[in-house]
Amino acid sequence: MSYKRILVPVDGSATSNAGIKEGLKLAKSQGARLRLLHVVDESAALNLPEAGYAIDTIIEDLKQNGKQILAAAVKSVEKTGAKCEAALVESMGMRVADQITGEAERWRADLIVIGTHGRRGVQRLLMGSDAELVVRNTAIPVMLVHGPKPAPARSATRKK
Repeated sequence: MSYKRILVPVDGSATSNAGIKEGLKLAKSQGARLRLLHVVDESAALNLPEAGYAIDTIIEDLKQNGKQILAAAVKSVEKTGAKCEAALVESMGMRVADQITGEAERWRADLIVIGTHGRRGVQRLLMGSDAELVVRNTAIPVMLVHGPKPAPARSATRKK
């Protein structure tokens, strides 16, 4: 299958960066357009104790942070000699996954490449999974990319 429009959601994490690398490889090999997307998750602001007093300031900070994340991601892609587009959208009360699938449909993406933490069990229930919701809620093919594996925990005692 040939891909011509690849959407990669980014959030600045190592897992997201792994998604960018895979999306970039595919875009180069397929001659595809690459679009990086950051969703400003406004619901995160509502969970802060100070949100009632400074919600506008907090949301503006989230937008500025999103712009910085996108700029860094674009810079990393352009360092390879490739070009990409960037888009920032606000969640506006919607789930992040819904914004990703909506943007993919509007842009007519034929592949979504998204990093996933691979959480399971209680951790997934508590933290949710935008990647899983994207897979479940779109007809567009989705490539899940695992981020770097965490380093093994060091033992508290050392052998002498």
